[in-house]
Amino acid sequence: MKALVLERPGMPLVPVERPDPKPGVGEIRLRVEACAVCRTDLHVIDGDLTHPKLPLVPGHEIVGIVDAVGPGVEPARLGRRVGVPWLGHTCGACSYCRSGSENLCDTPLFTGYTRDGGFATHVVADSDFAFDLDPDADPVASAPLLCAGLIGWRSLKRAGEGKRIGLYGFGAAAHIIAQICAWQGREVCAFTRPGDAEAQRFARSLGVSWAGGSDEAPPVPLDAAIIFAPVGELVPTALKAVRKGGRVVCGGIHMSDIPPMPYAILWEERKLVSVANLTRRDAEEFFPVTRAAHVRTHTTTYPLERANEALDDLRRGRLSGAAVLVP
Repeated sequence: MKALVLERPGMPLVPVERPDPKPGVGEIRLRVEACAVCRTDLHVIDGDLTHPKLPLVPGHEIVGIVDAVGPGVEPARLGRRVGVPWLGHTCGACSYCRSGSENLCDTPLFTGYTRDGGFATHVVADSDFAFDLDPDADPVASAPLLCAGLIGWRSLKRAGEGKRIGLYGFGAAAHIIAQICAWQGREVCAFTRPGDAEAQRFARSLGVSWAGGSDEAPPVPLDAAIIFAPVGELVPTALKAVRKGGRVVCGGIHMSDIPPMPYAILWEERKLVSVANLTRRDAEEFFPVTRAAHVRTHTTTYPLERANEALDDLRRGRLSGAAVLVP
């Protein structure tokens, strides 16, 4: 197999060739068709998320065909198209797993962080954490749904039922969730980097009612805001933008420090919450919604060997939608 490997945080990925991995008990092996590039990959590679497995094959938005199964896995899974997300394994025994909050498991494994991921031609995954996909699905279009979509969906659920939703950071997750909000009949305000006219045009093309810089106030108070950009300074900004009783959801796994802020912008029963990982239940809900809402992901494809270029384009904000690696 071919793979791009992180040997040390802060360094470019290195191309390597390895023997094809063999699935263990309860595992499957995928021939990777596509793997989207997520901002979390940047956090792992740049060292914002500490203690990754090293050397590491990053990538956790994986679509592929099952070409081998380990002991305990039904042979019927062979040949199926599946998707592998960030949450790669849970213990099933801690209080969080037993209560339905497996996203908070005490001893989880994460794809592309604490177990090898999909920046490769083949990857091994826990069979229980690989979702069957439509056999006719486009692998490239489906890949961003495995994290940007799922985390966006979990964030939207945490935002509540409000009709006016603000999305701070209009990248892979926001461009999916904006389409779902439109299908649900909600009004969306998109906030981009100040002066990013291209991103604002992209947001308007997806039906948002207003698009502007994150330094601007929305035309009307928001019922809720979701922050996808990893910028802590946006927390007080978003709190000022939501109405009394409104909610601000931090949708990322990593964010720069939140600056000191006056209590007055949190007062009047505004709420500040975070989203951590995902559950398999989220996927069961989300994929039917994407079909009903006719969600279309906007992607830029790169050959696997150009993974460092894709990561740099994401790092520098040169993408609309999602970058996807194709072996």
